[in-house]
Amino acid sequence: MARLHLLALIAAGLPSALTLPSNIPVKIAVEGNQKRQYTTPEDRAQAVVDTFKLSWEGYYKYAFPNDELKPVTNGFSNSSLTDVRNKWGASAVDALSTALVMGEKEIVNQIISYIPSIDFSQTSTSVSLFETTIRYLGAMISGYDFLKGPLASLADNKADVDALLTQSINLANNLSYAFDTASGVPWNNLIFSNRSNDGSDNGLATVGTLILEWVRLADLSGNSTYATLVEKAESYLLNPSPASSEPFPGLLGMNISPLTGEFQDAVGGWIGGADSYYEYLIKMYIYDPSRYATYRDAWITAAESTIQYLTSHPTSRPDLTFVAAFDGTTLRLRSQHLACFDGGNFILAGQTLGAQQYTAYGLALVDGCHETYARTATRIGPEQFRWDPSSVPDNQTSFYNASGFYITDPSYSLRPEVMESYYYAYRATSDTKYRDWAWEAFVAVNATTRVGSGYSSIKDVNVVGGGGFTDFQESFWFAEVLKYSYLIQTGEDEEWQVGGGGRDGWVFNTEAHPVKVFGGSEKRGIV
Repeated sequence: MARLHLLALIAAGLPSALTLPSNIPVKIAVEGNQKRQYTTPEDRAQAVVDTFKLSWEGYYKYAFPNDELKPVTNGFSNSSLTDVRNKWGASAVDALSTALVMGEKEIVNQIISYIPSIDFSQTSTSVSLFETTIRYLGAMISGYDFLKGPLASLADNKADVDALLTQSINLANNLSYAFDTASGVPWNNLIFSNRSNDGSDNGLATVGTLILEWVRLADLSGNSTYATLVEKAESYLLNPSPASSEPFPGLLGMNISPLTGEFQDAVGGWIGGADSYYEYLIKMYIYDPSRYATYRDAWITAAESTIQYLTSHPTSRPDLTFVAAFDGTTLRLRSQHLACFDGGNFILAGQTLGAQQYTAYGLALVDGCHETYARTATRIGPEQFRWDPSSVPDNQTSFYNASGFYITDPSYSLRPEVMESYYYAYRATSDTKYRDWAWEAFVAVNATTRVGSGYSSIKDVNVVGGGGFTDFQESFWFAEVLKYSYLIQTGEDEEWQVGGGGRDGWVFNTEAHPVKVFGGSEKRGIV
């Protein structure tokens, strides 16, 4: 099996549209000094597997069982740049579902033999209900669904598989006091040592991105309380108050009081802090159409308002389509890498609902986010960008005129959202250009972020070489970037592939952990 030794991959013979920056080497070195042509999906998928294994080996050697690898210094971290992960082995747990779909049995067993040892009641740092749910709970439930189902042969010890559900229950039980509020809207930032919280308001995404994982846990465990808690919290989002917090039908503000359940503002969009609330509306309908038809209706309302009110075309590139943010009914012509999941979500909804208008809109959004990659020096998109013609910096005028956006935060934190939308675009259309775009992005990221014992976030995507490393390898590098990069190139008949039309058999949580959709033969959860 080929192992990557240089900083980049390059596919000889790719179409000229995939011309890469000049700083990327033309070849890669592999075992035996044999040159490899990365022109087939199979070879590209294998290259992603090799990158996953290289990343895992660095983490396992220098950081495990801590949360993250610091690849430049061969050290470890127990917090990301913005959120704590609680020293429970975030990268290991987050890597599980990717190791499973790649069939990496040795890594799978390294992870599942570790998970039973985690004490989810103990941590010296505050706990994010949202981050812990999407990473740890989502990963363990996904692993359980896989290892009790189509990938059961990958587990050496069946007791480790059972422990995935047991540990999911343990974790949820420790988190559940967050919902002990006057309204039922939970606190997000928890202090386990005295079962308290930091007293701050919660957010649209952090309340609205719990329901898939907790409902799945209810259905697997037979304890409907887990579903009841998150459904009550979600009810405040489906019926927002005050009316001013919904400036456009279905589009909501971002800050919510756990004391009253009321929204505190009318600022939002398909951006960080709001994004995955909209994502989960259609995904809950996919999970169980009979229970969550109202979630589908809420997604459609938000989608129609997005198309009607938030669609924006840069003055310098009217051919591009972006989704604006909003403050009340005032549009803010700005977006971010995080928001580039939106194209994929519209495409998934279009395929699920048989509504071509949503698929077409999503594909237009994918084209816009592709441009944020294609126009930078590294061929990687920036963390934040704008297209407001009244505030273009003098030093980016030419860039804006050519690109249709200008950069306001040039960093790249190993984010997956553009790759995610490429995946859904390919699944819906079978157009190989999306595979090529995903490969191009993978090559560019591999070239620019590879350092030391792994891959690191970088400081400036518009500087050749990335402008320096932050010495931090995010856990979602394993969970999302490498999973989407792999799945877009690999077998289309695998049951966990999604987005091909109709109701899928699996649905991905916002951390890209595949969860099996609800089936009529499953228990529905009885306390």
